[in-house]
Amino acid sequence: MQILKNNYAFIDTQNTWKGVSTLGWVLDWLKFRIYLQDKYNVTKAFLFIGYIEKHAPMYQSFEDAGFLIIFKPTIRDNYGNIKGNCDADMVLETVIHVQKYDKAVIVTSDGDFYSLVRYLYDCEKLEVVISPYGETCSHLLKNEAKDKLVCIYTLQSKISKDTNEKAPHGDETP
Repeated sequence: MQILKNNYAFIDTQNTWKGVSTLGWVLDWLKFRIYLQDKYNVTKAFLFIGYIEKHAPMYQSFEDAGFLIIFKPTIRDNYGNIKGNCDADMVLETVIHVQKYDKAVIVTSDGDFYSLVRYLYDCEKLEVVISPYGETCSHLLKNEAKDKLVCIYTLQSKISKDTNEKAPHGDETP
């Protein structure tokens, strides 16, 4: 009899979107959610993203796919670019929920998460780190994830949008 785990996923949405975009394909978020559930027994998957009102339909499609969204207020920097850095929020939520899940799936290539990954690895709470950038994944993150690193390009056939599918809601920029 197989014992199902109660794993949670914590996803750096902007980093994931940008990473997959550099690979030249589009992530199908519903397929990704199903993959996380089937492969890693993810019962809750959190997306961390800056809130931009015009993207409300996209956020709804994330929720429809089974993601829980943690929004960060956005601001404009000195150049007028929208910023919604969610790193601290993702770390905080991962630690707040640590007693509620068996293991964490972390989706990012950002080296800012190396200490979180080290903590999870050391206390045997890390299931896997899925790196959207693969070859340009932070060396700090790779070192801390050790044998628990998967590069997202190896999953393309399972989680990419069909090339004939039109992306809903424009370019799907999170």
